[in-house]
Amino acid sequence: EATDFNIPTTNAADADPAFNLDSRSKETSQYESLDYDVCENVLWRREQTKIKPKFTVRKDFSRWVISLQIGVCTALVACCINIVIEEVSRLKYAFLKHQVDENVLRGDLSIPYLYWSLLNLVPVVIGATLVAYVEPVAAGSGIPQVKCYLNGVKVPRIVRIKTLAVKAVGVATSVIGGLAGGKEGPMIHSGAVIAAGISQGKSTTFRRDLKILQHFRDDHEKRDFVVGGAAAGVAAAFGAPIGGILFSLEEAASFWNQSLIWRTFFASIISSFTLNLILSAYHGLSSFHYRGLFNLGEFAPLPFEYFELPIFMLMGVLGGCSGALWNAVNSRINMFRAHAIKPRWAKVLEAAFVAVLGATFACLMAYTINDCRPLGRDPTEHPVQLFCQDNEYNAAAALWFQTPEATVKALFHDPPGSHKILTLAAFVLIYYPLSCVTYGLSVSLGIFIPTLLIGAAWGRLLASFTVLAFPASSAFVSPGKYALIGAAAQLGGVVRMTLSLSVILLETTGNIGFILPIILTLMT
Repeated sequence: EATDFNIPTTNAADADPAFNLDSRSKETSQYESLDYDVCENVLWRREQTKIKPKFTVRKDFSRWVISLQIGVCTALVACCINIVIEEVSRLKYAFLKHQVDENVLRGDLSIPYLYWSLLNLVPVVIGATLVAYVEPVAAGSGIPQVKCYLNGVKVPRIVRIKTLAVKAVGVATSVIGGLAGGKEGPMIHSGAVIAAGISQGKSTTFRRDLKILQHFRDDHEKRDFVVGGAAAGVAAAFGAPIGGILFSLEEAASFWNQSLIWRTFFASIISSFTLNLILSAYHGLSSFHYRGLFNLGEFAPLPFEYFELPIFMLMGVLGGCSGALWNAVNSRINMFRAHAIKPRWAKVLEAAFVAVLGATFACLMAYTINDCRPLGRDPTEHPVQLFCQDNEYNAAAALWFQTPEATVKALFHDPPGSHKILTLAAFVLIYYPLSCVTYGLSVSLGIFIPTLLIGAAWGRLLASFTVLAFPASSAFVSPGKYALIGAAAQLGGVVRMTLSLSVILLETTGNIGFILPIILTLMT
């Protein structure tokens, strides 16, 4: 007999005691609680009086040194991931452009499609195999698991060095493989792993103990360093040190104090500065332009009229509804995955199928929409001519012949009239469900970039519709401005962040004059 909640009833005499560990299921027994509260009893106060002042000063100084190391190491990992993705993606899309240009003259575009599918398939299978067979906890962005850890739930292997290695390789292969994801979200998890490893002076994966920093080996101290690592990951991903602190404060940790805020801010600044220094030197720039992995370039001033504020608020409502729908659909897809796709080989096969599906939709859109634009007006590195005239390129293909980060940057900075309405509408209708299916695969990738990309596309589409319906509005309706508002609305609707997301977008764009429209959009 069972109750309405499908909980079997038993006799009181046969029931196991509540403290019997054998009665716990295997799934629930792997999660434990972390004790972050300090028990300030008489014994604790007595021990505190025995601590020498010099030891306290030395311990505080060690915290700052470790925060410095966390910032530097997080930036180094971010730089390695970014450089690998950038260089391999450049070779990939240059090869695909050559294949398209060569085979379009022969009238056989199936060969570029097969190459594209293969170049997507191979890296995605490698990344999915690592996640499925080596370290399953490295799947996704890792942000929910880090939130659990910072709020007292111990997720097994969440801050292991093996998890970091699989996460780094997995996110690189996912982005190179053309999946609808980004590398920014996993950087938060990577920063947390780095912080946990450096602060403990030992490695569980390698079974090595350096016999140092033993006074930091408790849940409370480790938690504080992981907070700094997560903030450093945000700073490295978006070039937003203040946004990193606010993200950890608003979304992650529930335990804060003033000294922790300053150390977290210090780690975030070091991470952002180190990454900016290395990437700027790598690209041969005379000044620092790479504030984070998500580099949107230099924004021109974005003036707005006050009568546009209601339009931005309506876009916020649209982004909230769109984000809620995205979350609902993605949740149902992942619940189906949990029940139907359990074998590891099936998870790898699913990721491979989605990779080929992405190449299929990209080719379908590029081959069927003849959106020709003159060369020189688009920052695309690999413009594809396809069926256009000489000195023209296909704008529909340009949306796919680059990484998602580059496409977001293009939608923000392309001049008015760079895309047909049909191109933007088809891209939104394809990329929206594709990102829903992708997030939750057995691969390492984040949700920030595809969400920003969807919002930027429909924001630019709304600007095009507005100018088409009201030609006089072209005086103040800028496609790049509306793309930024759409991206903020869509991202806010999906991740449900307000304050930290406002500051992250402000620091990423570097346009403080546009903070009011962004805040209004995210609040609505």
